Amino acid sequence: MHTNPSCPAAGAQTPPGPSSGPGSPAAPASTALGTSAAGAPTPPGAPAAPPAGPRSFRATLARHRAATYCVVTFALTWAYFFAVVYPLALPLAAAGEAPLSSTPVVLAVGVAMFFPAISVVVVRLATGEGFRRAWIVPRDFRRTWRYYVIGWFAPMVLIAVGAVVFFLVNPGVFDPSMPGFVATATARMQDAGIAPPSASELQAVGYAQLALQLVGPLLNSVACFGEEWGWRGYLLPHALERVSPVKAALGIGVVWGLWHAPITVLGHNFGLGYPGWPVVGILAMCCFCTALSCLFTWLTLRSGSCLPAVFAHGAVNACGAGPALFMATAANPFVGPAPTGIVGGIGFVAAAALCVVSLRRHPGKPVE
Repeated sequence: MHTNPSCPAAGAQTPPGPSSGPGSPAAPASTALGTSAAGAPTPPGAPAAPPAGPRSFRATLARHRAATYCVVTFALTWAYFFAVVYPLALPLAAAGEAPLSSTPVVLAVGVAMFFPAISVVVVRLATGEGFRRAWIVPRDFRRTWRYYVIGWFAPMVLIAVGAVVFFLVNPGVFDPSMPGFVATATARMQDAGIAPPSASELQAVGYAQLALQLVGPLLNSVACFGEEWGWRGYLLPHALERVSPVKAALGIGVVWGLWHAPITVLGHNFGLGYPGWPVVGILAMCCFCTALSCLFTWLTLRSGSCLPAVFAHGAVNACGAGPALFMATAANPFVGPAPTGIVGGIGFVAAAALCVVSLRRHPGKPVE
């Protein structure tokens, strides 16, 4: 127990001294009783108010870890976007080129995927939380292995479902010869001074790329871990301290979509020049990320690890552009066949609805 040294124990004699001898003025009440942080007298025996300073600041951060994490992640990532990515992209946009068609810009944007994970480290150290429960190591893998399989293959199936629905609704735009891919590959090779192969050979390359998408979750796992350890491995558990799994999934989806805003402005996923640019694109990205967040949240909570979400994120990034290879005309990213469209994304919308129902009926507890 902490005792206030200025408060003598009951019945004890106070020895005479400079401030208590005969003829000395009585000590003011605030000195005799102690003073709280707000300036009010502290009763005898009451614990003293904690001193303001680094410890109280750390305690404040610790009480609001989810909000702290969001502030740190947005600050670091957006500062990087504006300091590094925009100086590379804006000259291309001014010249009438698509900024995200440039390899240096694409690589610079890819680096930003690591900032959510960097922010986890920063916030864990700043709040003194440590790394005991980091949501990385597989938990009870003999029981949860199926969620890793679902994370790997479900996005591929959902993207294929959306593409099939899109092409059934719009059969005139489907072309298995991949004209768009062949034309783009031919133009790029010619620009690089390379003689392009025949159309049939380029088609074979296109189909080979589709086959490689099966290992896309593994190839993309490092970069996607950079995001998922943040959104699902840190923000989700702390959001669950205050809200339900469904509310956490929906809220994180919106936050995740807004986090992309600076590159959505540059044409990420939705291009440039569409009506309502860039606000409509940012809103569409929030909707897309919210649908993904429901699935990724379900995978994380059912498995007790963010790794199934890492694989799912990697699958989305690997396969998302695949359906557009079969377009005979230019694709509309707000419609399809890409999963960002309202038709192309119908598989993810359905999966999100099922995950919401599952989380409502059986919230369960993460595997500890």
